[in-house]
Amino acid sequence: MFAQRMSLQEREKVLGLVLVTPAVAIILSLILYPIIYNLYLSFFDVNPMAGNTYVGLENHRNVVTDPTFWKSVFTTIVYVFSTTIGTTLMGLLVALAMNRKFPFRGVVRSLVLFPYVAPVISVVFSWQFFFDPVNGIFMDLAYDKLGLFSSRFNLIGSPSTAVWVAIAFSIWKNFPFSYLMILARLQAIDETLYEAAEIDGASGWHKFRFITFPEVYFVMGAIILLRVIWNFNKFEEVFLLTENVRVLSVYTYYKAFVGTMELGQGASLAVIQFILLIVFILFYVKRVLKW
Repeated sequence: MFAQRMSLQEREKVLGLVLVTPAVAIILSLILYPIIYNLYLSFFDVNPMAGNTYVGLENHRNVVTDPTFWKSVFTTIVYVFSTTIGTTLMGLLVALAMNRKFPFRGVVRSLVLFPYVAPVISVVFSWQFFFDPVNGIFMDLAYDKLGLFSSRFNLIGSPSTAVWVAIAFSIWKNFPFSYLMILARLQAIDETLYEAAEIDGASGWHKFRFITFPEVYFVMGAIILLRVIWNFNKFEEVFLLTENVRVLSVYTYYKAFVGTMELGQGASLAVIQFILLIVFILFYVKRVLKW
């Protein structure tokens, strides 16, 4: 009786709500619940055997007063900034090159995607072998062939150099994403704009500055935002490549699950990372993208 009194538009609205309810429930259970539960754990001294003891803000205070935390923050800033800029610029350069016509362009475009689609564990082992101080190709070229160093050393074994290897690996592994997004936008630019610029005597730099760059600006802005979010939370690449780079995600893992297993402080670290990321996103979207 009630269904008969409802209009077609109202029935469609109810049907839409019924259909999206399972998806919303799954999203809330997989995303919202872990966030709330992690926030809850950050106020407790977590002991899986003896139970949780409420400690208030003590976990947060212990985290921010730990010098290792600030070293990890600095390492994370260097890693995120360098990898984000590197992947975006490299993606732009490769996209500009792949947008030109040349023989076997389709094959080359496909090969460029290899680092992004290759299993991370396999390419990590390849990089570790490449930088191996005894049998690695890098030392064989730099030390034996070119004589750039006075002795062999493990480039991944020192925290001061391992971070730059991790940055180089991340740029190489992830630039194809930026390349794909920028190339898709480049292919949508009207060719008559470049033809008109050539008639006016514009150089290659002027065509890039006044036509290409404005067209890809917002795509690059969105890429930078996504890459900051992903790189800030990056764990598996850094963790598998070397144990000498403690970005916040890796530091949180060691704090929560290795050694003394301070799960409460690990939860506090996750909360701090979440807050830092939200603050950056709000600032970037409002001031840079101006959305």
